[in-house]
Amino acid sequence: MNKTLLLLLFLCVSTSIFSQRINSGNDKTISDKPPIDLYEIISVDRDTTYVDTTLSMQKEYKFNYLRRDNFELLPFSNVGQTYNSLAYDFNRINLKPLFLAQSHHFNYMEIEDMKYYRVPTPLTELYYKTAFNQGQQLDAHFTISTSEQFNFFIAYKGLRSLGQYQNSLTSTGNFRFTTHYITKNKRYRIKAHLAAQDILNEENGGLTENSILLFINDVSEFDDRGRLDVNFEDAENKLEGLRFYGEQEYDLITKIDSTSQTLLTLGNIISYEDKFYQYKQSSPYLGFGESYRTSDLETKGKLEDFNIQGYARFENSIIGNLSAFIGYTDFNYGYNSVLILDESRITNRIKGNLVQAGASYKKEYRGFQLYGKGAINISGDFDANFLTAGISFEINEENKVNADIKVHSVAPDFNFLLNQSDYVNYNWQNNFENVKTQQFQFQLQSKKFFYVTVTYTGIEDYTYFTIKTNDSTPTPQQYKNRVDYVKVKLEKEFRYGKFTLANTIMYQNALSGEEVFNVPQFITRNTLYYQNELFKKALFFQTGVTFKYFTMYNINAYDPVLAEFYVQNNQELGGFPLVDIFFNAKVRQTRIYLKFEHINSLFTSKNEYFSAPGYPYRDAVIRFGLVWNFFL
Repeated sequence: MNKTLLLLLFLCVSTSIFSQRINSGNDKTISDKPPIDLYEIISVDRDTTYVDTTLSMQKEYKFNYLRRDNFELLPFSNVGQTYNSLAYDFNRINLKPLFLAQSHHFNYMEIEDMKYYRVPTPLTELYYKTAFNQGQQLDAHFTISTSEQFNFFIAYKGLRSLGQYQNSLTSTGNFRFTTHYITKNKRYRIKAHLAAQDILNEENGGLTENSILLFINDVSEFDDRGRLDVNFEDAENKLEGLRFYGEQEYDLITKIDSTSQTLLTLGNIISYEDKFYQYKQSSPYLGFGESYRTSDLETKGKLEDFNIQGYARFENSIIGNLSAFIGYTDFNYGYNSVLILDESRITNRIKGNLVQAGASYKKEYRGFQLYGKGAINISGDFDANFLTAGISFEINEENKVNADIKVHSVAPDFNFLLNQSDYVNYNWQNNFENVKTQQFQFQLQSKKFFYVTVTYTGIEDYTYFTIKTNDSTPTPQQYKNRVDYVKVKLEKEFRYGKFTLANTIMYQNALSGEEVFNVPQFITRNTLYYQNELFKKALFFQTGVTFKYFTMYNINAYDPVLAEFYVQNNQELGGFPLVDIFFNAKVRQTRIYLKFEHINSLFTSKNEYFSAPGYPYRDAVIRFGLVWNFFL
């Protein structure tokens, strides 16, 4: 939290300094401010948007710790803890295993999450929201273009929240620095970023069986959740990462005439990331089985990941956009020591290298957008490949259709292949087959009718964690049959005067493999709200109620040692509504949010109010926050 306060002080001082510079000499009014669309945000794939200071229902859905719509997620009781997944997508493309502790990666910012800016004047944004007991959350950033060629961006997202239950404190930090430069002739460009992130969670193993009964029966003496007993009070896990990334490119050929445009660009990318996940506990918990140590348990898994890539991109107004790359990866994952067992030996490292190659294509033809991308590991220690292809067509300004397919084969995450722990049951080494995914998706976007997305996913050799018969802790498994998963998502708004009913409805089902792939069949979110302007249009506000519901199902359980979810088929949970009442307002460039969350828990049964077995969902609470932009 000290880092957060220091950053906030720095931003406030910067704001004061730049404000003084702007107001000195000329008394310029706010009408001289550059248009909002000049404040550009650039993604790692060079897609450009601009800063949006409007107040909308989509902004309401994104006003949370992750700062994105969490319709398909179910949070735990404290902000900064993990989320249970109500639905799944398989859009991420990777050619090597992912790191362990994936349940702690919801707030871990990857390369594709980094943003680069181009702004005519200095820009600051402050995000603030209350947390749960002795804590706050803040996300602040500052960016300035010192010239038309050079920009830098600095940001820090910090959280500390004690939580309502014993030993559930969260403390996280995400520091980001990005910069990019372009020469005056615009032929040479370079961008880079640094990301330093840490995610700390105290772990308590959930409520004891007796405390679960007290919670379900709503015993008034335990309305103070800190009085409920938890399974243990001496454990914590931590995910840390440090990443350096740089990309540069040069336009070797630029030819523009009245009939065509040709561009040939050469570039290279280099990145290095050092990550570790650590689990610590003062004394062993019997529920996790035998342990090698009787006190001060501590296990740390690390990953060092180095990547370099060279690419060429050819753009022609007639042929289209074609790119190709070749890359090299060196990875080193594992632990400090080899584990010698009576009948086997568990190594401490998985390390090696990969050589990858790939290409992509994009073309617009008679209103159709055609695109495709593919890559393969041509040598190295893991086989992997992917291929995506799609087509979209804009029927008119109000209707657009899109269809794409994806085929992906990659090794399971590293902790499926190798895991070590001070707990005996959490040590293994496996030689699993690649997980092979085939996905088809169709989208219809109609402003007049509705937005609908239909996704079919087939998975072979699906990997998952579960507790086997006569065992007490989860272990990795590979499903030898096929998982077939279908998901249909429908979005539609109905307006009447100043009232709006916004609806998001999802149907999903595991057509096969349902014993290892549990999802609720229906999820719905419906928001009825009223919006208007007051004080001669100086204030714009929205107020209403949001209802969210998902059907009962065998919700995945959470394991704090692995920081992973695992499949369980013994307990159905869910089937409870989440009702929030909100009031949001916009004054100039400030958006203010006030919400009474889960208000229905004050007068309804708590039988199914759980985010995972043993982990209750949040109680009713009033929370406040704001997003404030400074254009200097």
